[in-house]
Amino acid sequence: MADIFPSFVSSLTEAQSQIKNNLPLYKECKWDFENNKPIFKNGQPVIITGHEAVLTWAHHALLTVRGRWEIHTPNYGSDIETLIGSAWSSELVTAEAMQYIKECLLESPYITSVFCSDISFSESTLTIKCKIETIYSESEENYELSL
Repeated sequence: MADIFPSFVSSLTEAQSQIKNNLPLYKECKWDFENNKPIFKNGQPVIITGHEAVLTWAHHALLTVRGRWEIHTPNYGSDIETLIGSAWSSELVTAEAMQYIKECLLESPYITSVFCSDISFSESTLTIKCKIETIYSESEENYELSL
């Protein structure tokens, strides 16, 4: 079957491949999400790489309010906090939350796609299930974000 836009499709695939091949192996400090602190062994932080490291980055990015801290770039973080107290319908809040999560996570060149589903609000907690594809692999993640 012929591609409708063969030069565009092949150049897009080529560009994605080139980006993937030019990125260094992603490294991050292993994180204890239950106690919200880094994990140390023998006085040194435990370093993780690849998919697990990117997911740790994603978790931190979702919990960081975009633009609040000067230490972060202007595009790092999430705008989910702006939904607090909104008078919008629950359907619109859900759609906006999904969009904010996608925008937040797709800032990373290591994350290639995000699909959000099963979103719910309970008191001040947003629970969402996301399928995240990184340049390393894909997985389904559950996030609980306090609003």
